[in-house]
Amino acid sequence: MTLDKETKYFSKNTLLAVELRSFFAIFAKCDIPNKSNYSKQHEFMLSQKLHDALNAQVNAELWSAYLYLSMSLDAESKGLKGVANWFYVQFCEEQAHARIFMNYINSRDAKVELKPIDEVPTTWDSALDMFKETLNHERKVTALINNLAFIANEDRDFASINRINWFIDEQVEEEESARDMIQAFEAVEGNKYGMYMLDKDLATRTYTEPSPLQTGAE
Repeated sequence: MTLDKETKYFSKNTLLAVELRSFFAIFAKCDIPNKSNYSKQHEFMLSQKLHDALNAQVNAELWSAYLYLSMSLDAESKGLKGVANWFYVQFCEEQAHARIFMNYINSRDAKVELKPIDEVPTTWDSALDMFKETLNHERKVTALINNLAFIANEDRDFASINRINWFIDEQVEEEESARDMIQAFEAVEGNKYGMYMLDKDLATRTYTEPSPLQTGAE
């Protein structure tokens, strides 16, 4: 190695060593929290506000199930076996919705707190009235779900937002289904044969386990 090359080599490495010393000096001054303390201080749990709202939603879903079971029994007493079946499937779906919320609360290491279920109506003038009340009720449930989404967004709780988004999509389907039933019953109003055929068609509805409850989905 010539003298010029040797001088350049050592100058370059001396500069690198100085830069590294400067970097580590700055790094040493950085306030980096202890990893174990960081985990304890930032362990992500449900906020109390969201926890309370989720427990309230469990109660709302169980009340919905109770309402649709009541409609099913009233339809049965009126000889509308298909309508009774439709609402019994709806009863099963609402129970499943409650289970999804309960599973989620448990998965976040929070406690599910069951509250008393208020009484529900027990009789309606017609199947059309049942479906009109169903639509009004589902709109109220949509408002409750949207409120959950608002709280989760405030908390920047992305896991909860992800779970609640499933219910937002579900409510679009619930409201659409109720509207379709209203239109169908309005179309056959006063037509006994049309009512018979519609009721017969509703008897074919079956329950399908929601995707969050299917094996391996949770």
